[in-house]
Amino acid sequence: MSHFAIVAPALYSHVKALEALAASLIARGHRVTVIHQADAKALITEPGVEFFAVGRESHPEGRMARTLSRLASPSGPGLFAMIRDLAETTDMLARELPAAFEALGIDGVIADQMEPAGALVAEGLNLPFVSVACALPVNREPGLPLPVMPFRYGKTEQARSMYATSERIYDRLMGRHAEVVERHARAFGLTPRRALHECLSPLAQISQTPLAFDFPREALPDTFHAVGPLRLASAGASHRRLETLSLPERFVFASLGTLQGHRFHLFKKIARACRGLDKALLIAHCGKLDASQEAALVRAGATAAVDFVDQREALTRAEAVITHGGLNTVVDAIDTATPMLVVPLAFDQPGVAARVLHHGLGERAFAFARPATLARKLALLEAPGYCERLTALQAPLRAAGGAERAAAIAEQALTTHRPVVRESCHEAVA
Repeated sequence: MSHFAIVAPALYSHVKALEALAASLIARGHRVTVIHQADAKALITEPGVEFFAVGRESHPEGRMARTLSRLASPSGPGLFAMIRDLAETTDMLARELPAAFEALGIDGVIADQMEPAGALVAEGLNLPFVSVACALPVNREPGLPLPVMPFRYGKTEQARSMYATSERIYDRLMGRHAEVVERHARAFGLTPRRALHECLSPLAQISQTPLAFDFPREALPDTFHAVGPLRLASAGASHRRLETLSLPERFVFASLGTLQGHRFHLFKKIARACRGLDKALLIAHCGKLDASQEAALVRAGATAAVDFVDQREALTRAEAVITHGGLNTVVDAIDTATPMLVVPLAFDQPGVAARVLHHGLGERAFAFARPATLARKLALLEAPGYCERLTALQAPLRAAGGAERAAAIAEQALTTHRPVVRESCHEAVA
């Protein structure tokens, strides 16, 4: 039995994906511990997944609420406050993880691509590590826009120039975080690095993004494995069941994820758009609204507004989904052939929306759009081509392997300390 550490952002969607990977590794006889600030313990619900708190002085209980609030509104002055929080968290983890790894007897590290501290410390201590992309992969290529950018895919010189310019702007904005990465890499005696894409594993990189959904890629390493969604078998089991709600057989489903579910005014515009089209609407706000706001949404046109529902059950019955473009929701929509109206709000959501448009899987609108615009975009999804293109992506998605394949890859890389080459490169994973 080996003992593996998970180091990831303390975000619901990332932790739930990595819990699924952890559960599969535990079933294979290993021990898995998530390491983060004390507040993150509340995110761990899967039996057998352990938690170890670090950074009690700089990141005491209660601090994470401030970070989540800034992540929920990452614009204007809040953008720089958010970047500062991310830099401080990476700095804390890079300082605290070496002692935690030693105390726990860690044999290998599962490092989320979005939190470079796990990779930096593992490499600095000569521990094997694998990288996991719970969001769009941060792997860079000259002919592709960064995942946080809204640009459509193009091969022209103009497009490539636009991608390069936006990359320089992004790197400048992330300067404070880059300085933390650079300083700790130097302290560990590693090669110089400043950005997330420079902190990826040479042994194995695991991604939830199906290659068939991404933009065309030409420079992925042969250790890159697109395994599809990392899901627990019990995902959604504790959420509201649809039979408890007064819904027709078909309806529109709207969810803005666990960070953005507080956007009452956007939900209200969505409700008015659906009322204008005489469509039933189910809103899931992920516990971010109160009972009076739920009632107001129903008055505006929603059929029901609740905290959580079983998302896959809802998507199976939905005629369309209105989403912020979170990767988990979009991949579930592909799996259920549910056309999407994507309203990107932050992070990699603009990049996800661009990929939805590229593959013809739905439409895109902006948060400031009027109800009439949302209604017009939603009506477009009734065309049969959307479902046909979604259905065409289902086979590669379902064959990708999910958490079980991810666990096999991680186990092989972390126990042999050797690169795991994807099957298309003639090395199968047992």
